[in-house]
Amino acid sequence: MGTAVVRLVRTLLFTACVAGAALAHPASAQQRDDDRFCPNRPSLGSSGCTTLPGQVQVEVAGSDWTLDNNTDERVDTIRFVDTIARIGVGPKTEFQLGWSPQVVQRTRNKTSGEVSRISGISDLTLAVRQNITHADGHGLSTAVQPFVTLPTGRGQISDGTWSAGAVVPVVYEVNDTWSLGFTAQAAALADEDRHGRHLDASGIVEVGYTISPSVTAFGDVVVERDNDSAQHVTMTQLAGSLAWQPTKRTQLDVLAVAGLNHNTPDLRLALGGAFVF
Repeated sequence: MGTAVVRLVRTLLFTACVAGAALAHPASAQQRDDDRFCPNRPSLGSSGCTTLPGQVQVEVAGSDWTLDNNTDERVDTIRFVDTIARIGVGPKTEFQLGWSPQVVQRTRNKTSGEVSRISGISDLTLAVRQNITHADGHGLSTAVQPFVTLPTGRGQISDGTWSAGAVVPVVYEVNDTWSLGFTAQAAALADEDRHGRHLDASGIVEVGYTISPSVTAFGDVVVERDNDSAQHVTMTQLAGSLAWQPTKRTQLDVLAVAGLNHNTPDLRLALGGAFVF
């Protein structure tokens, strides 16, 4: 099954890239000269802008580690090469494909000292972002992004069933230095017992500060309500991130996230980047 899934993902990526290229307008000098580059990374909020038609923007977390440390157990989860491919298919529309080829979860029981480890590929997320205002990300940029997650992963790495929802980002560039953003999300997520779905809603408030023409810092506050049938919880997070763009179409970044209550994972650290081709 794993080999078949990998082949399916490769086929989807290839097909999406070819479709995006087919929709490009190579004769347009305006598009060739457009330097539009607006990664979602590294902040937790979403961008409102879209990738140009015919372009593919790839955003990758080389390593993304999460620690959930409670009184009973310690759980370390690492996602390797966690990737989102964003393919421009229209002046204000892009297709997104998100997938991780390797997820490793290590759990240590604090009472018995027993350690268990599971690993495998992740579920596959497909999304379409439709920009509403300012597709280049300048001024007041807004969009709507419906998505669906398919259970392509194995065992406990996978949710075991599909989930679906929508993301609505609103980002305002106050000036050349400051930006403000709010990202709302509502989804029907898979239940922990894998026998149904429940409402999950979140809001992210973000502040961006341009330190220099190539370096930007972000701060995020996240509140999420998860109404799983097993337990209804509210999670809160505080995040800080830094992005460096050595070229107009390349970015390297780092993200740190801290949980603010006992229902939230304690810590998350991610290193990655983005590029356009």
